[in-house]
Amino acid sequence: MEMKKTELETETKQKDILILGIESSCDETAASVVKNGRMVLSNVISSQIDLHTLYGGVVPEIASRKHIERINQVVTQALADAGVTLDDITAIAVTYGPGLVGALLVGVAEAKAIAFAADKPLVGVHHIEGHISANFIEHKELEPPFACLVVSGGHTHLVVVKDYGEYEIIGKTCDDAAGEAFDKVARAIGLGYPGGPKIDKVAKEGNPEAIHFPRAKVGENAYDFSFSGLKSAVLNYLNACEMKGESVNTADVAASFQKAVTDVLVEHAMHACEQYGFKKFAIAGGVASNSALRAAMEEACAKRHITFYRPSPVFCTDNAAMIAVAGYYEYCKGTRSGWDLNAVPNLKLGER
Repeated sequence: MEMKKTELETETKQKDILILGIESSCDETAASVVKNGRMVLSNVISSQIDLHTLYGGVVPEIASRKHIERINQVVTQALADAGVTLDDITAIAVTYGPGLVGALLVGVAEAKAIAFAADKPLVGVHHIEGHISANFIEHKELEPPFACLVVSGGHTHLVVVKDYGEYEIIGKTCDDAAGEAFDKVARAIGLGYPGGPKIDKVAKEGNPEAIHFPRAKVGENAYDFSFSGLKSAVLNYLNACEMKGESVNTADVAASFQKAVTDVLVEHAMHACEQYGFKKFAIAGGVASNSALRAAMEEACAKRHITFYRPSPVFCTDNAAMIAVAGYYEYCKGTRSGWDLNAVPNLKLGER
């Protein structure tokens, strides 16, 4: 559904736009209130990490049940923290994909119920667009076009952000996502779940040059990624050490693996910036909170006089503030979702 442009311009000039964002795509139940697309008034996150750590990863059924238990509480808290009521809210934005279908359904059902009861517009938001939009929160000056690397447990995308809500994927992983590789390697070296933060921490004590792991080149597209071979190389190294009776330096393995991932991400990202002529580059997603990746990207961008943008770690992992920001720009474009909005677990970036 689209609003007439003149009506929309009049509305946006008359008053502040407050978006209530809701996020429940995986194992964080989150709600946030954002004003005019850039100012976060509240950001409430209820994490299930401790619970899923017991099982070595996210259990979808448990995640869905916990979302049901927590969703009303986080929404109530987000409104209270922002000092507003539902009457003050302009629209409700919610993640409807991609993600775990049961988890997504909880957030979508909540958003639809609130929008219906409060007579507010409903705006469905793509989870990955939310991650990209997280960069707008702390970088008020950032506007499209720019290049962005999205790195998370389920996605590794190199994206050209042409405009608000308009994206072109120029590179993606052919197998494992970067975050998925972190989780699998962390499990293999005995660090457990969640793998990303634990490898990041242990790697600080290791030598990133101790072991040379492969950096994959993929087919014809210079911007595509592959991490399956790297993961296998780590497992082969661990098996070889076990067969030879050699001890494994966990910190060295973690640091060397992390450097292999970081090298590929940086190389592809900088190549894209040079080829496309971008002087603005951003990172987004859970793996974007990795300290080695942030440092390497910052150094690479500085060498090329590219302005580097990255959200604070709290806005890299799943949160509702980023969903509210993305929802704001969709709302301003006139996007409205109907009561038939449904969870789409395999939603592709750019799809509506």
